[in-house]
Amino acid sequence: MQIAIAEAKAQFADLIRRVEAGEEIELTRYGRPVARLTPSPARANSLIGSAKGQMRLPDDIHDGDDQVAELFRSGGVLPE
Repeated sequence: MQIAIAEAKAQFADLIRRVEAGEEIELTRYGRPVARLTPSPARANSLIGSAKGQMRLPDDIHDGDDQVAELFRSGGVLPE
């Protein structure tokens, strides 16, 4: 889609919603393309790594792994 800059100013919020939905919009001045609005590639991965450095796992996180593995092997019944 092409749109004049003057018109784009009045419709900016709507244009941003369209870009977020995946559309590319070309801004024009006097009928000539001068800029392009495109979806951010980072937006697709915005949640990946978003909590990095904000949590710490306990040192004993793997304690009991052998017991859980045995539950899977035995079909959910632990030997006595």
